[in-house]
Amino acid sequence: MTVTLGTPLTPTATRALLLGAGELGKEVAIELTRLGVEVIAVDRYPDAPAMQVAHRAHVIDMLDPEALRTLLAAERPHLVIPEIEAIATAVLAEVEEAGLATVIPTARATILTMDREGIRRLAAEELGLPTSPYRFVDTRDGLAAAVAELGTPCVVKPVMSSSGKGQSVVRSEADVDAAWTYAVEGGRAGGTRVIVEGFVDFDYEITQLTVRHAGGVTFLDPVGHTQVDGDYRESWQPQPMSDAALAESRRIAGAVTEALGGQGVFGVELFVRGDEVLFSEVSPRPHDTGLVTLASQDLSEFALHARAVLGLPVPGVLSLGPAASCAVLATGAGVPVFSGVDDALAGTGVDVRLFGKPRVEGSRRVAVTVARGATVDEARAAAREAAAALRIELVENPSAV
Repeated sequence: MTVTLGTPLTPTATRALLLGAGELGKEVAIELTRLGVEVIAVDRYPDAPAMQVAHRAHVIDMLDPEALRTLLAAERPHLVIPEIEAIATAVLAEVEEAGLATVIPTARATILTMDREGIRRLAAEELGLPTSPYRFVDTRDGLAAAVAELGTPCVVKPVMSSSGKGQSVVRSEADVDAAWTYAVEGGRAGGTRVIVEGFVDFDYEITQLTVRHAGGVTFLDPVGHTQVDGDYRESWQPQPMSDAALAESRRIAGAVTEALGGQGVFGVELFVRGDEVLFSEVSPRPHDTGLVTLASQDLSEFALHARAVLGLPVPGVLSLGPAASCAVLATGAGVPVFSGVDDALAGTGVDVRLFGKPRVEGSRRVAVTVARGATVDEARAAAREAAAALRIELVENPSAV
């Protein structure tokens, strides 16, 4: 089938509406605009990173069904591309069923992956994929009972959250109250339902980036990563692993993404112990650990996502060698102002992305460094060194700078 793309800001335009306009959405927006797509960026706060490179932007509560319906009716996008979990997904199902737009990858996939219960039950109970033991609970007493059943340590997470929000490790019965409070406060879209997962003693964890496209399915090299409190800090590619573990990782990723359907990039998170692989989670969109692909491949996960959602071909991906990424966080309150960017960029094979977050409250990821090296260890060291060179001041009154 021949793909036809229009010209932005004309009646012929191919319009893509991003629901979520953070740093990952920004990279997707850049890749879509390179292909002549008119991009509309939407988020709950103004001046979000993707809004800074989109043709238009809107600020709405994406959990408000009426606000979302009104916006979709006004913009009439051809593609609706969710970039976060906190969305009124029932509206996406209505849009898809009425044939008003293509939801990426599908409305069903967005609904299932918005909460950990939907995707865990699909993976473990419908597809029979190996996972950690788990329980879902709605009360503090239910949490205590699940912890007693699964044993400690165990992990407690809200069924709806991202970037580690609300996630904690229960190491003894004394931690139950704090874990319950933190999970309820950290969850999105309200509610008190949480998942309790038995602790997995894994050797390492990976993201198996999987691209579903018009020509089939493409598996990228496995991405190793580290997390702190459930939030990504470093990633590297490729993660060394046995042939058996790699084959099992791709079997699991293929099964779960086939069940979700649609086209685009999926980030399938997996625990690996020897040759054994356990399913953890899946994001039906480019993954934060996949920022490493900005350095490791000729086509980043964002370029691949843009191609796939437009129905364009995804040929073989060319590896550029071992690479790594390192997240850069700012803590405090104010508008980020960066110095040391020249020092960060001084190394060969190093690059920096400043996300353009309009403000920090608490602790927030504001940039990432990526680097190539002769080995993964060398690339990781270079990315860390570049990140350490960045200095961030949070300014409360930017007009005074």
